[in-house]
Amino acid sequence: MSLLRLEAVTRSVELPDAPPLEILKGVDLEVAVGDHVSVVGRSGSGKTTLLNLLGLLDTPTSGQIVFDERPVSQLGSRARDRARGSDIGFIFQQFNLLPGRTALENVMTPLLYATGRQFWRRRQLAGEMLERVGLGERMLSMPEKLSGGEQQRVAIARALVRGPRLILADEPTGALDIDTGASIMALVDEVAEQSGAALITITHDANVAALARRHYRLDKGVLTAVDVTRVLAMAAPEVSL
Repeated sequence: MSLLRLEAVTRSVELPDAPPLEILKGVDLEVAVGDHVSVVGRSGSGKTTLLNLLGLLDTPTSGQIVFDERPVSQLGSRARDRARGSDIGFIFQQFNLLPGRTALENVMTPLLYATGRQFWRRRQLAGEMLERVGLGERMLSMPEKLSGGEQQRVAIARALVRGPRLILADEPTGALDIDTGASIMALVDEVAEQSGAALITITHDANVAALARRHYRLDKGVLTAVDVTRVLAMAAPEVSL
C-alpha cells in the first residue's frame, strides 16, 4: 500500500536577473507502508529541499505529491499542518531539544497539539516512549545533562510519540560518533518496524544509507535508484559521488 508518492516533482527558485535555479529535477519516488528508504547525497545535492517536500513543509514547482492516496495540492495549509503533526515524525541531526525542559517534557511537546486520549495521556505516553528507547531512568534529566546519544534518543522518542506513519530522519547520526550512530539507527529501524511506520533516511553517510532496504542517490537534483553495493562503494574515500 502506497503511503507517499512523488511524481515528476521539480523544485526551482526564481533568481533576479537570471534563469530559475533548478534544485530538484523530475523526481519520482514511491514509499509504501512499513518501507525503509535511504537517500544519500552530498551537500548541495538537494537533500534539504527534498526533505521539505516529503515532510509537506513545501510544495513542488511542478509535478505531484500524493500522501495517503490524496494529492497534497488538494490540501489547504491547515490540512497539511494536521497531516504533518499527526502522521509525520521528524528526527534531526542537531536534536533541537528545548532547553530548560526535561527529557519527559520534550517528548510531551508534540502531544500538546493532540486531541482526545493522546492529549490527556500525554505524560504517560511520553514516559512509555522514553522507556522504549532506553531512557526510563533519565526522564527528569535536562538536555545538557545527557550525552549526545541520549539526546538523540530523546529526539527519536519525541518524533515517534504520536505514532507517525512516516518517519523522516535528516542526517540522524551526523552529530554522533560511529558506534553511537550505528546503535541509534538500529533503534530507529527497530521502532519503525514494530510500529509499521515507513522510514526515509536522508544522509550524506553511505554507511547509514546502506542500512535501508531500498536505496537512492541524489545528485544535482536527480534522484536515481541504486543497489546496496553501489551505496557502500560511495563510502570509499577514493570513489567520487
